[in-house]
Formats: sequence, structure tokens, C-alpha cells
Amino acid sequence: MVNHNFDLVVIGTGAGGSTVAHKCRKAGWKVAIIDSNPFGGTCALRGCDPKKVLVGAAELIDWNTRMKGNGFSGNDKIDWQQLMAFKRTFTEPVPASREKAFTKAGIATFHGRARFLDKTTLEIGADTLNGRYVHIAAGAKPAVLGIAGEEYLTTSTEFLETEQLPKRIIFVGGGYIAFEFAHVAARANAKVRIIHRGIRPLEGFDPDLVDTLVRATRNLGVEVDLGATVESVRKEGEHFIVTASTSNSSETFEADMVVHGAGRVPDIDDMTLETANVERGKKGIQVNEFLQSVSNPLVFAAGDAADSGGLPLTPVATMQGHVVASNLLKGNHRRPDYRGIGTAVFTIPPMASVGLKEDDAAKQGLYFDVNYEDTSGWYSSKRIGLKYSAYKTLVEKDTGLILGAHLLGAHADEVISIFALAIRNGLNAKDLKTMVFAYPTSASDISYMV
Repeated sequence: MVNHNFDLVVIGTGAGGSTVAHKCRKAGWKVAIIDSNPFGGTCALRGCDPKKVLVGAAELIDWNTRMKGNGFSGNDKIDWQQLMAFKRTFTEPVPASREKAFTKAGIATFHGRARFLDKTTLEIGADTLNGRYVHIAAGAKPAVLGIAGEEYLTTSTEFLETEQLPKRIIFVGGGYIAFEFAHVAARANAKVRIIHRGIRPLEGFDPDLVDTLVRATRNLGVEVDLGATVESVRKEGEHFIVTASTSNSSETFEADMVVHGAGRVPDIDDMTLETANVERGKKGIQVNEFLQSVSNPLVFAAGDAADSGGLPLTPVATMQGHVVASNLLKGNHRRPDYRGIGTAVFTIPPMASVGLKEDDAAKQGLYFDVNYEDTSGWYSSKRIGLKYSAYKTLVEKDTGLILGAHLLGAHADEVISIFALAIRNGLNAKDLKTMVFAYPTSASDISYMV
């Protein structure tokens, strides 16, 4: 065993880890960083960034389809192999580039799975790393579903590396991964089915907008089965048989690929956290308001590995990384601010949300007006042939403050940030209503939404 001593050992090279490593190293600390996956983290390599490349191609197909008969008569289709090659121009340079940046900064790099030997000592293969502090930002992995034939499921990472898109694809689960990839695959001419055990998919979003998105998804040709639980996956020759049950029946479906879209969990199971006296729950390492372990003050955590109360989003992990670095360098004084953080599911059209949902606001005893409308007849949707769009905003009665905003439609993923800015900075409905927006744009619709 080779022993190394550091001021800080960071586990994870994504947004929640690299920020801490660089800031502490810049302050003169001796820092090490570890990853068992290629350096770069989920977002850059196997999440947000490559996914959005695929979505971009699907958007082009969708736009062409919507505009047929309205001045366009093209018949383009996705060349999946070319699309994958284009995606790799973004992902392939990342690991070497990130490791080079760490090395240039004077941060020691290690590859492999880390496990604790004591409160701040970690073992990675033949190396032992002793730190004054440890920061865990190891990300997430697909949840274990406990179904027969689970080994036949394709992960989202594997889907993003698929060289030939199968003709028939089943997505298990009704979250971000399932809906985003289903919208891409269907527009690449695959026959797609989503099987979700709950009665409502995309549970973090407004139910009325989700219902509209489900209609749009079914109109695309995707079969969406709700209230159906996948019981087993069986390999039969070159394809798979999926058995799913509802409250009163059981059904089987054939597919050429079955994709795991039923949730992710913190990737910390094999770290021997108990050896370091680091308490964890289902949502990750239990941390206090400073993102410090509640049971071991020498350990901090951020991103998907931490049970922090923040949304599992890359920008949240980045913000948490800044918080952790500041607390490590100056002592506990900074807390993450989760107000006004928008999130989006990149279906076509996208759906986005910020702030409170209607039922949450009601449970808090708030008094508010609900503005809700189908906007498919609005100019911003009609001019691009968009049949499914809607919004819902929650405005507090006494103050006019924006409590929540929920959008489905063109550029919803961009417009939501204006509502997020309003919530974060205490702007009210009058401020948004009297704002002079560039016109005609999706943002100029905001004044009619509040």
C-alpha cells in the first residue's frame, strides 16, 4: 500500500466535486480527487449534455413534421449512427481534458472505487489517501428494482452509447429518462412504450401539465401504460419479453431493448460509510445546513450523493460545491439557497417548473390565485404548429408574489428562468406584467400568464 496525505480528498469529478477541489487547491490546500468512472461526471458524459444533443435532432424532426403543409414539405429522418458520432464530439474529449485541468492545477488524481478505512482515510486499489477532510460528490446510479431479469435492463448510460437504435423499445418507469428518451426514440422511428407503476408520471411536475404532455406523447405514437408494474424481463432469442401487471390483469410485451427509467439512487453503497461514522438514508448522506455530515464533521457531501433537500440537478450540485468549498476554507457560515431554481424535462415540447405546485401551496395555507390555460391557440404556438402547450402560475393574493410557475411549450425550458429570477429576487406579478419584453417571443407571453 502507498500512503498519501492531503488536506482534502474529493470523491467524484462532476459538478459537485470538481468545484470544491479547484477552489480549495487555489487556496493552497493539498487536494486529491477520485472517480471510478471516466473523469467529468454524469452531466457532461452520460446525462444532460449528450442527451440534449439527441434532443436537438429530434426537435428538428418534430419541427419539420409540424410545418408540413404550412410552407414546408421536407421528409428528413435521423441517421442514428451519425447522431451518435456527433454526440461523441462533445463527450469523448471530456475525461482527458478534465484530468489535464486537475493535474495543471496541482490536484492529484486517482481512478477507482473508494472505501473508508476510518473517518478520513480512504483506500483506492493499492493507494491509501489520508485527508484532513473528505468531500463526497459521487453522483447517482440506477436504482435496484428487484424484478426477475433485471440484468437485461439497459441503463441510460448504455442507451446513450447505442450504435444501432432498436426497432422496439420499452422504458420501465415514467420519469425524466423515460420521457426524454422516448420522445427522441419515437422521432427516430422506433416503436416505443413507457410502463409506469404510478397513476401519474413525472411526479415532480404540475399534474395538469403532465396530463397534457402525456396526451402529446401518446399522439406521437408512444404507448404510455400507467398504473402498471413491470414484474419480469425475460430474454427470448434476440428480443425480450416484459411482463407487467395492473390491479386486475397481467400483460406481456415484446421489445428489442428494455431501458431502466425507474429512478436513481446515490452511488455510495460500497464506500463502507459506517467505518467513517457517516450516516446515510435513502436519499444520500445525511447533512446539516452547511452540507456537513451530521455524524462526522470532517466529511461534507453535495449533489446526488447528499440528502440535502436540493433538487438533483447539475446547477444545484455546482452551487452546493461553492457552499462546501466556502465552509471548508472559512468555517461553517454559508448555506445553499434553493429558492427559485427551475427544472425542465426535455421532451418535445419541453415542460418546466419552478417554485411551488398548487397542492403544496395549499398545504402551506397560502392564499393565491391560479392562472391556468391551454395555450395551443396562442400565436407563439400556432405559428409553429404546436398542438400541445399550456401554463399554470400561482400568484399570492396579498403580495402579488410569484409562488410557482409551470410551463409546457416552445422554449419553456428558457422562459422558466425568468420566473425563477422573479421568485429568487421577490419580483411580483405587476413587475412581470409591466415588463417590456422583446416581441414576438415566448418570453413576451409572460405578461399574460400572471
